[in-house]
Amino acid sequence: MVFSVIGNSDSFVPRPWPTTLFQTALIEAAKSGGETWILFRKNDEGLSNVIRNAYQHYEAMEFGKKQKDIGDPDRHIKLINIAGNELLQESKRLEECGPILLLEALKANRCDYVRVLLAKGVSFRKVDLPELYGQTVSCQDCKEKDDYLHMEWILNQIQKEQTKNLFKKYRKMTEKKEKAEEKGEQWIENVDKMQKLSKSVAEAAKELCCRILKYEKKESTETSTISDILLWAIYANRKELAEICWLRCGNHLLTGLLCSAILKKLSKKASNVKEQLLSNDLEQHSKMFEQRCIALMDSMYNENTKHAIEMMDDEAVVWGIHSSPLTFAYENFMYDIVAHTCSQKNMNKQWYNNLAPDLKPFFLSAFKEKRKFITAPLTKYLFNYMMFFIMLVMYSAFVLTSISTRYYVQDIARVFEYYVYFWGAGDFIEELISCFGCLEAQGRSHRSYYSRMKRYLYDFWNVVDLLSYILLIAALFVRHFYIDETFTIARRMFALSLLVMYLRFLEVFLIHRKLGPTLIMIKEMLKDLLGFLSIAVFLVLGVGIYYHANLWPDHQSIWSGDWTNWRIWTIIYYPYWQLYGELNLDYLDGSKPDFEEDKCTNITSEWESDTSKERCPQEDWTVQAVAAFYLLFSNLLLVNLVIAMFSYTFERVQENSEKLWRFERYTVINDYDWRIPSPINLVFLPYRFLCCPAKENCCLHKCQTRYNKKKTEMKKEKKSNDMAFRRNLQKIIALRNHNKI
Repeated sequence: MVFSVIGNSDSFVPRPWPTTLFQTALIEAAKSGGETWILFRKNDEGLSNVIRNAYQHYEAMEFGKKQKDIGDPDRHIKLINIAGNELLQESKRLEECGPILLLEALKANRCDYVRVLLAKGVSFRKVDLPELYGQTVSCQDCKEKDDYLHMEWILNQIQKEQTKNLFKKYRKMTEKKEKAEEKGEQWIENVDKMQKLSKSVAEAAKELCCRILKYEKKESTETSTISDILLWAIYANRKELAEICWLRCGNHLLTGLLCSAILKKLSKKASNVKEQLLSNDLEQHSKMFEQRCIALMDSMYNENTKHAIEMMDDEAVVWGIHSSPLTFAYENFMYDIVAHTCSQKNMNKQWYNNLAPDLKPFFLSAFKEKRKFITAPLTKYLFNYMMFFIMLVMYSAFVLTSISTRYYVQDIARVFEYYVYFWGAGDFIEELISCFGCLEAQGRSHRSYYSRMKRYLYDFWNVVDLLSYILLIAALFVRHFYIDETFTIARRMFALSLLVMYLRFLEVFLIHRKLGPTLIMIKEMLKDLLGFLSIAVFLVLGVGIYYHANLWPDHQSIWSGDWTNWRIWTIIYYPYWQLYGELNLDYLDGSKPDFEEDKCTNITSEWESDTSKERCPQEDWTVQAVAAFYLLFSNLLLVNLVIAMFSYTFERVQENSEKLWRFERYTVINDYDWRIPSPINLVFLPYRFLCCPAKENCCLHKCQTRYNKKKTEMKKEKKSNDMAFRRNLQKIIALRNHNKI
């Protein structure tokens, strides 16, 4: 079959043309005809360029990274040039006028013109970037006090200095130009100043991007201006222009995730200043980018599963942010991306260390591939909790039998105690490494230590971990530096620390498919409970003060004596236990005759001099009336409100249980990729800190590179080629998804 494509019109048609539709139809028709020739005129632009791109996409999808010669029998479609000479067709004129037309089209939001000009090969001049920001994102007529209705104010709240570089320098230059024109003076633009200003604006936009997402800025080797236009389109909230630029940029998945995250953050900022319409619009734009990324991952997985899985770990620098798609999605709470099949398959490879992704064959591989089995995160996870359980047994035995020195002389008690201390020290070191990421593999996170610490403390289980360490350290100091005969305080501290340790052990079930969502529900319900307590505490205090003021009027010694005898506990005691149905009406009506049993007294000098002696309550009918209304409000309204909140949380978590569980699963897998179980980690600690084997620039990797230079270079070249292929594949699939047949 022969296709002869002779049309190559270069006429300017300012409306979107379904390029991808034509390319897909041409290749599919050619593939259906057996041996097929496509004849074209091989110009640099117009229809020839469209056909050339279609053929390149065909080669990439059909043969991957393998090169096939034109005479190869597997190459059923052949592209043949029939042009004898090149036609200029006013290309010089387009080169001169194109950048100006492109700038005006971008400012006027003329997507059809922008699409055609970019297809013609017109490039955006970086020197026009200040004008683009100054006339679209900047607020020209806003004053300093009332410019909160514009995007410039929102960006100004994030970083004043960079916002000034982004807008105000160009504004000052424009004002000088207008003044010169008013005076009739000729304004001569300084080319060097404009280039410096354009570079300053581009860097300021990237710096703002890093500040919005809390990342440290890295140097990028990217020179294309299309990414600068895309970032402008995000700040200007130009939906269609952003999509056009995204389709033409590199690293489609990571760039799309960055766009979604930036728009989501800007939406929250707009919501904080009660700009609800702008906030909703930005949030909708953010969801559009997230959906494009999910569609891209779906198509990649269907087209090439292996590369789709590996794509999630491809690192790149986009707008100064260095990350990989999976890491970035996790750090910015993109649950749908982390829960996607591509991400989960990638996690399974990491979790089982490239062994069989099932428990039975995984354990059988311990005999065949010992090194892989031992270093697998799953093995380390199981061994860590085995050591944890042994520690809990020893800790429990120590707390139950050996706190007092009378029993401490037994050697076994010393073993129990010191094993707990060594385990706690090793585990605490691992948590510090997890918090600051000082030994993690390159690319896991490139955020600042402060941002990593905030992200670490956001996790409920990490807070429980830190609480257990604080209590254990406090118990240790009380035992050895605050010695008394009975060790009562030390025993209480150790028992409380042990209680929190048992709560910590529940985290082992987080990886379980059925029990994991249950733990997530408990965690979410605790948030509801804290919200309820913040309301209840004021109600309890108010009612408690009313009870106390009328049952024990003019009580002077509120804070006298030992802290256990403070009257604040009496104030809280009755209304708090009434929440659970313990009414204590015999105390509230003042009729309980404790004074007859010498448990309380009405003599002022006695209860004032001895705070441990209880004062007898007086009768007051209003206390019972207030108690009646309080019980009605608390037991019928507040308690049922909490139950309703729990029901709503249960339904919400149940609906998204799989997604939430997969997200939490990544936390565990990522943690145990580098973690060594305690207390064994104390042995390897000097080696890990001195050599840093998880990082690429460690001494171990340097030695391997030096003695296996050829092998290392081949690995790097293969990795680079694979990443280039995946980026090209992303571009093809993104274009195909954009114009589906």
